[in-house]
Amino acid sequence: MDGGGGGYNPRTVEEVFRDFKGRRAGMIKALTKEVEVFYQLCDPEKENLCLYGFPNEQWEVNLPAEEVPPELPEPALGINFARDGMQEKDWLALVAVHSDAWLFAVAFYFGARFGFDKADRKRLFGMINDLPTIFEVVTGAAKKELQEKSSASNHSSSKSKSNSKPSKYSEVQEKDEDEGLVDEEEDEDHGETLCGACGEHYTSDQFWICCDVCERWFHGKCVKITPARAEHIKQYKCPSCSNKRSRP
Repeated sequence: MDGGGGGYNPRTVEEVFRDFKGRRAGMIKALTKEVEVFYQLCDPEKENLCLYGFPNEQWEVNLPAEEVPPELPEPALGINFARDGMQEKDWLALVAVHSDAWLFAVAFYFGARFGFDKADRKRLFGMINDLPTIFEVVTGAAKKELQEKSSASNHSSSKSKSNSKPSKYSEVQEKDEDEGLVDEEEDEDHGETLCGACGEHYTSDQFWICCDVCERWFHGKCVKITPARAEHIKQYKCPSCSNKRSRP
């Protein structure tokens, strides 16, 4: 078994990536749309079997290559033996993980064979890393991540439409938290800021909101404003400024 290469040896980063995507598509097909056929082919009573993905987006369950060493790296051996020893979804997830490992092995085998330098290897990995892994597709993690990104994108879009300072401030704070960074300069800038209601100093672990009229900052809890509510406020006025406007 040559892994579906048939003597085909991609020599550029783009060719290796196309090879990777084709093999990946075939294996995803085996573990999702054609999973019933795949399940039946992986009979535990048979010999050691492997799942191969081909560049033409097809797949095959077959015995490993007889020659040593093989033309290409070999997939995980004996995937059929565990089929009846665990829940189907867990077995498929396990095969998916090994399939991801094989795809990387094949891609970087081509990279090594044809002398990809550091920049080429980095570019190849970046292109591959932009795709969900087979494991993420099979377990549904990729769909969940896409939904979360879509939700975050919509959330960010709603912030950009708002002119309220709390939204801008929250956006910066959430970005820093997502990146695992602590913006010490921001803490220093706000360190002397006092809540216009309780008089306590600014702390980065509390939600703050700024009045668009007097430009004073307040603890959200002090003025009874939650982050969720702040997202829908186009122009925030603190209780004091609101009372001033309501006076005759």
